[in-house]
Amino acid sequence: MGKPRILSGIQPTGNLHLGNYLGAIRNWVELQAEYDCFLVVVDLHAITVPHDPAQLAENSYKIAATYLACGIDPERSTIFIQSHLPAHSELAWLFNCITPLNWLERMIQFKEKAVKQGENVSIGLLDYPVLQAADILLYEPDVVPVGEDQKQHIELTRDIAARLNFQFGSEDKPVLKVPEPLIRKAGARVMSLTDGTQKMSKSDPSDQSRIDLTDPPAVITKKIKRAKTDPMRGLEFNNPDRPECNNLLGLYQLFSNQTKAAVAEECREMGWGQFKPLLAETIVAALEPIQQRYHELMRDRAYLEAVLRQGQEKAEQVALPTLDKVKTALGFAPKG
Repeated sequence: MGKPRILSGIQPTGNLHLGNYLGAIRNWVELQAEYDCFLVVVDLHAITVPHDPAQLAENSYKIAATYLACGIDPERSTIFIQSHLPAHSELAWLFNCITPLNWLERMIQFKEKAVKQGENVSIGLLDYPVLQAADILLYEPDVVPVGEDQKQHIELTRDIAARLNFQFGSEDKPVLKVPEPLIRKAGARVMSLTDGTQKMSKSDPSDQSRIDLTDPPAVITKKIKRAKTDPMRGLEFNNPDRPECNNLLGLYQLFSNQTKAAVAEECREMGWGQFKPLLAETIVAALEPIQQRYHELMRDRAYLEAVLRQGQEKAEQVALPTLDKVKTALGFAPKG
């Protein structure tokens, strides 16, 4: 019996930041040893909101290069671009036809993004979770790594799989495997540098709110220096009145690979003027090898394309039989 399988992915919209790395990619690097990892660049999701077509392909390559630079091994993990496999869109359509509309209308992320877009909101944004369900269920993963903000989407994925199994399969012969959520380790939720109560996000209009993985050392140092703090001396974890303090200490803990207790002791008497340069130096040192490898990969387009082609071929070997299985269960005529 092979390793259990996981599937996860990131949209090619803007640069990846520390939250993407600490909350997802670093975990995937560790999970490679135990799991058969399928890691997708979800470019079909990127067009559910207004996008720049001149940047879409380049951003997809950037995400793939970042995966590799952070330590994803293409010999142990399958890296591919979502739109290179039409099976994703086809399975999403089949799921559309069995998914009740009211399941989608109650999705929190749709409600939030729809308010921002007003009357320009697309069917694609409403349907985003169904495509996500197709992305996941095509590969029949055992578990799906998720953060708090994606738990509702994973529950929908499980509901769609269960509904399809109930309507078109049987108890002893389900059509699809229903995956379990794998909740990320605590401590990897990275907050904004301008507001410690908000998650670090690619969509935040302020570049100061996040540190991108490709930010040069001088930019990282400047952003840390300008990061929001409080007037209190001495640094501490878990004080609800000091969210920025908790966030910056958490970053230091994660990038210095120390225990929470060790960091709490080291920084207990520090002021911000002493701590911020220490944090900046630690982050710069940790990102240096990642950035060096990233720039090498972006200069070697032929290698990147070869990795993605190999990933596409491996993904198809799993995805196409799953799609055929669903189409057979729904009663479609087989191909000649």
